[in-house]
Amino acid sequence: MSEKVLGYQHYMFIDGDLPGSGDDPELPGHEAMMITNKSSEDAHILVNLYFSEKEPVEGLHLTVPAKRVICVRMDLPICEENYQIPFGQYSVELDADIPVCACFGRLDRRHNLGYYTTGYCAV
Repeated sequence: MSEKVLGYQHYMFIDGDLPGSGDDPELPGHEAMMITNKSSEDAHILVNLYFSEKEPVEGLHLTVPAKRVICVRMDLPICEENYQIPFGQYSVELDADIPVCACFGRLDRRHNLGYYTTGYCAV
């Protein structure tokens, strides 16, 4: 039986805006990307970041091992380059070499809100 392809190779999450951490150190406010690779081969992903007040940061690298999921906290250094996203409005573009499933979430402790989206997926 052949492996069923699931997911997309290109995602755009357009509503990045890091929230404050709030007053609970056990569960601070943050944003995160969750990426699942259902394939039997590693997924190599290029990450581009776009900002309202500065030039883009392009060509960051992520690897999602075969048949695994990773969670990337956006308030911590991201990708192999350990890039720190500054506070303020930003968007994230993912360009994977094989199909993956991805979503983007926010936990905003200022209002105890949780928010998740699958983003824009280009086929």
